[in-house]
Amino acid sequence: MTLKRQGKEGERPALPATSWAVLGLLSFGRELSGYDLKKWADASLGFFYWSPSFSQIYSELKRLEKTGFATSRLIVQDTGTRDKRVYRITDAGTDAVRTWAREAPVDPPVLKHGPMLRLWLGHLLEPEQTREVLRQHREFAEAMRGRALTDIESAKDEAAWAYPALTLKWAERHYAAERDLADAMLADIEELEAAERERGTRP
Repeated sequence: MTLKRQGKEGERPALPATSWAVLGLLSFGRELSGYDLKKWADASLGFFYWSPSFSQIYSELKRLEKTGFATSRLIVQDTGTRDKRVYRITDAGTDAVRTWAREAPVDPPVLKHGPMLRLWLGHLLEPEQTREVLRQHREFAEAMRGRALTDIESAKDEAAWAYPALTLKWAERHYAAERDLADAMLADIEELEAAERERGTRP
């Protein structure tokens, strides 16, 4: 989506999704360092979209400063540690991300499910290997569900994080469902293998 500048400045450049994600993190009104942004992304965006790498975050911050959507300042450290650069959204940046959130088309989610790709090739695996793929996925899903619950607790006292907290609730339910789907698939495999043994197609 290309946003228009007012007056003689012409058109704003089209921004990639990572730019909007980083600008969105700044839209909660705090001055944040690149480290802060990465930490916040891991605790929110990473549950339902993706968490940009440090190099992506710093690249996008430079882009956002160039477009006038963010500003930065250097904080001199008294302890002798490295000085810290912090970033803040500008009024133009707030207007831009608000317009994007309100008007950008809603893209359907694209599912890339590694465990299901492996299971799709189950005819090439040993029976125990298919179960191990699902057990690992179940363990991952339960760990992510626990992380989401922890982050919900951390976010509940922050009034500005009311809507991110809702996405964390969604994440907790999503990973609970993934865990339960893994259990159901393990039962499906047992049923499939029993049927194959009856037909004599599996030892």
